[in-house]
Amino acid sequence: MTYLRLLQHRSADGARSVILAEGDLAHFLPGVATTRELAQRAIAGGTTLAEAAKACGQGEAVDISAELAAGNLLAPIDHDDSAHLLMTGTGLTHLGSAEGRDKMHQAAASGEHVTDSMRMFLEGLEGGKPAAGTEGQQPEWFYKGDGQLLVGPGDALTMPEFAKDGGEEPELAGIYLIGEDGTAYRLGLALANEFSDHVTERHNYLWLAHSKLRQAALGPELLLGTPPEKLEGTSKIVRNGETIWEKPFLSGEGNMSHTFANLEHHHFKYDLFRRPGDVHVHFFGTATLSFSDGITTQEGDIFEISASPFALPVSNPLARAAGSGEATTTVKFL
Repeated sequence: MTYLRLLQHRSADGARSVILAEGDLAHFLPGVATTRELAQRAIAGGTTLAEAAKACGQGEAVDISAELAAGNLLAPIDHDDSAHLLMTGTGLTHLGSAEGRDKMHQAAASGEHVTDSMRMFLEGLEGGKPAAGTEGQQPEWFYKGDGQLLVGPGDALTMPEFAKDGGEEPELAGIYLIGEDGTAYRLGLALANEFSDHVTERHNYLWLAHSKLRQAALGPELLLGTPPEKLEGTSKIVRNGETIWEKPFLSGEGNMSHTFANLEHHHFKYDLFRRPGDVHVHFFGTATLSFSDGITTQEGDIFEISASPFALPVSNPLARAAGSGEATTTVKFL
């Protein structure tokens, strides 16, 4: 099956444009500068985003791989005011290995101690895929930040000076725009690296909120329409030109304990997240981490995440922010 993808492009002179890709072919869309602008047009016209894109006609053909290599592709969504792009996510949403699930069930059945995380995972298995029109189990939820923490293709993922770790999380992210009447519209899915501090998180799960306040990267493509039921990809870390860790990862609803619809319901049920004009990037979780295999990342490492039907990877080097020179953040009295 061939999937339509939208990409955002910025030329050397700063001019913005949108690209529509289908299979190996891609072309610029005349008369539209951003994905958000095109989505607003689709909402106003009562059409799908794909229909709105095709209605633009075909501009000049473009080689998206060459444009990625030239540094001309942006994240597939953004907002003029970064405070109106919110990044959030849900965890414990993927099935993982059958062996791991069996161990969890055996522990629960035998009366052994069940951690809060394990309990939430089991509850997701039980109630994360409700019948259409019914409410399912509430997932783990976290806040990552706003649009100033969204990193584009090839840009560095920069951990704070105080971070204990900077680790990859290969995921799918849902991309949404809130309409003028407060309706949440899913524009599509993007391949993502939901970058986190796993050392901080593992110290105490109550520090999860701290570990998630980090940048995140999106691949350059926005996948339109109904996504594949199951998605298989590869996550790897390259150090000094050599791959030091590589592992397949699984995503898509067929590999998850929750449906997208259930995760979306438990996010957008809050009025706060249905503010007209806002953009949301919501990360759906993963079961594959290099940290779980004992990998300690280093500055300069390159995270590369790829998965079909996305043609282009999420590829970003790891960096650390420079120190402020002060031991603590000072709050001044007025």
